[in-house]
Order: sequence, then C-alpha cells, then structure tokens
Amino acid sequence: MKKLYLSILIIFTFLFVGTQYGHAQKYVDENSSFFDRLYFGGNFGIQLGSFTHIEASPIAGYMVNQDLSFGAGVIYQYFRIKGTTQVGNYETNIYGGKLFGRYNISSQFFGYSEYENINLDVILNTPTGYELGRAWVPAFFIGGGYFQPIGNRAGFTVMALYNLLHNPLRSPYNSPFVFRVGFTI
Repeated sequence: MKKLYLSILIIFTFLFVGTQYGHAQKYVDENSSFFDRLYFGGNFGIQLGSFTHIEASPIAGYMVNQDLSFGAGVIYQYFRIKGTTQVGNYETNIYGGKLFGRYNISSQFFGYSEYENINLDVILNTPTGYELGRAWVPAFFIGGGYFQPIGNRAGFTVMALYNLLHNPLRSPYNSPFVFRVGFTI
C-alpha cells in the first residue's frame, strides 16, 4: 500500500508542481540533423533484500517530426528470492528487446505502443509432466503517458499501459495493466 501512495505522490508532483517551471522540450523541424533527432532513456531499478530485483532497460529513439517518434531498447532483469517461500532459493535472469512508437498529443501527454519479446523461466507442459524451462514470451502494450521536462533535453515519463498479449501462465507481469516510470535525455 505504501508503494501505491508513493506512486500517486510522484505522479501528482510531476503533474502539478512541475508545471510551474518552463515546458522545455526537444524540438525538431525539417532542418534538424539525424543526431538532433535522437534521444535516449530507459528504466533502471534496484530492490535488495530477501527479494532482489535489478533492472536495466535502456532505449534509443528517433523523432520523425515534432509529434511522432519510434525506437528500440534492450531489457535485462535479475531476480533472486532467498528461501522465504515454498520454492526455497530461486535465481533467474530475464532478457530481451522491444520496439516502440510514441505520438505526442501535447507537449506533455503522449500515446504509446510497444512490442516486447523476452526470454524467461516458465513452466512447460512436457510429455513427462511439468518442468521449469526457458521460453520467449511476447507482449504488445498500448497506452499513454505523461512527460515532465527537466531542462532543455531531459525529462521524466510516467506511463500506464495495457498488454494485449498477456498470458497469466507465462507473463512476468502480474496483470495486463503495467505502470512505468522512466526518463529521457
């Protein structure tokens, strides 16, 4: 419950406190060079303890025009659970990639879609029974988000997405609804 309150506080901070400052955003026009149209960002996170989760998901994007951009990214996550469950100790790595598109509705709100394909441990139904194995699991997210500029080229993003390909037996996400916080440079 504390995480939910913290998430709501962060969103309202971006929406209301952040709007007091200038709406600096990267602008491109037909004269902008290829490198001026590039942007970078991603999601990074760490949680340590009996449940350890480390994530690095950098992205690179290209602005086609002021409203439309697309890009790609890599995904890496490390999980470790120390013997606090019936499973005992468990450790795994998740990796893969993603392609995304983003359409700016205004200077701060945007629509977003993403195709993700990740490799992770799943329960496989084999002729000898069920066993743990690795598989590629696709996801197709649609949704939108909010961009809060910080300076001339950087900013934070908050996104609410829905996974159209969610499979509760294989997905690493507990729900088809996914909430993300990230940054761009």
